[in-house]
Amino acid sequence: MAFWTSGTGPSDARRAAGDEQPANPGEMSGEELLDAVAKRIVQMRLAVPAVFFLESSKPLSFVGSQVLVFLQPFVEAFLTVRNYQRFAHLMEDRKNVELLIRRIEDRDEDARAEEKRAKQEARRRKREEKRRPRPEEKA
Repeated sequence: MAFWTSGTGPSDARRAAGDEQPANPGEMSGEELLDAVAKRIVQMRLAVPAVFFLESSKPLSFVGSQVLVFLQPFVEAFLTVRNYQRFAHLMEDRKNVELLIRRIEDRDEDARAEEKRAKQEARRRKREEKRRPRPEEKA
């Protein structure tokens, strides 16, 4: 089966939207794959450039998915080789590009909120340490 099929049957629409389960049990579904990419982008702190790039290239999503062949080394920083072609196929559909953008933004917002909570907790602990009497001060 050729990778770049242009069929418009119902199975192609489900596959593009990530609704169809993968053939292999170890392989990710479309939604899991988009989630994994979003998670990795946020971990690498590339959310803003990624969203900027995806938003600006959304009108050319099909052409952009074809360009992924040339960007394989960069994309493989986020995906395994096994999931690379599946990701390129998902990016052909603008709905999936928008879904990826939303997931990146949601994960980035969660990461920022967690970072803020951690900083507040660290400040609270530091204030508590300052309030506690030191053992050498008691003597």
